[in-house]
Amino acid sequence: MMTGMGNAALVLLGAYLALFFWGSAINAREAHRPVWLFRHATGGDRLAALGFRAAFALALLGSLAWRLMPSMGDLDPLRSFQNPVWIGLAGLFTASLGAMLAFAAQMSMAASWRIGVAEGATGALVTAGLFGFSRNPVFVGQLMLLLGTALAVPSIPTIFGVLLFAGSALVQVRSEERELRRTLGPAYDTYCQFVPRWIGIRERSLQ
Repeated sequence: MMTGMGNAALVLLGAYLALFFWGSAINAREAHRPVWLFRHATGGDRLAALGFRAAFALALLGSLAWRLMPSMGDLDPLRSFQNPVWIGLAGLFTASLGAMLAFAAQMSMAASWRIGVAEGATGALVTAGLFGFSRNPVFVGQLMLLLGTALAVPSIPTIFGVLLFAGSALVQVRSEERELRRTLGPAYDTYCQFVPRWIGIRERSLQ
């Protein structure tokens, strides 16, 4: 059952996606080149690209679709779940924190921001700020956003969206790491020694 917290989480998700595309346009201007590289994706990278799109579509549109198709929504056992207020609040808080984290990390990459992987399209290595705690703070924030949305709007589509995003991120990150290691060499290897793939505390200075 959709609650006020659920509605707020969906509005937040929609606002984040708008900021994501707006921020990507700014990053592209700073880089003086396109940053959307998924159109070049093949194999696992292409599946990951489709997975990311499907994950956000499920999270944003899945529960709304149940409103338009009540007969289909009735098949979702979570649709009638009476979500406790504290779970809704926790979900909205997690989603808000994740959205801020993901957008802040994206904008801090500036001209190095890329969406996808392509040979020869790697930007300069970013290690400052949020990238001192995670090599992939954008993915961490986006996962928090989707997880928070699933808590605030419990349904099969929102939960499946979280799982789909997590699987896609695992595939995408490994592909990105191979290209970064090939392009940046020892500098990236050193960075990986001190900063975890997902989240943690930098062991010591990279300088």
